[in-house]
Amino acid sequence: MASKTVTVGSTVGLHARPATVISEAAAAYDDEILLALVGDDEEPSDASSSLMIMALGAEHGDQVTVSSDNADAVEAIAALVEKNLDDE
Repeated sequence: MASKTVTVGSTVGLHARPATVISEAAAAYDDEILLALVGDDEEPSDASSSLMIMALGAEHGDQVTVSSDNADAVEAIAALVEKNLDDE
């Protein structure tokens, strides 16, 4: 399984707008993509669900690990997590 740890770039964290952008991108892949807040003992969240992404509670500057069997999906979703999606 491929994984990459990145820093949340959106100034509001992974809340409604960024979560929607990320979940829509993740849903385009057939493979499961998971997000996990570094240092949190909770189960990883399904990246194709905006509600699950928001439930992570990831704030600006937090570290999030993106993982999937699809390395291209990991790179694409990690890039979105790092980006400031507040203005998208």
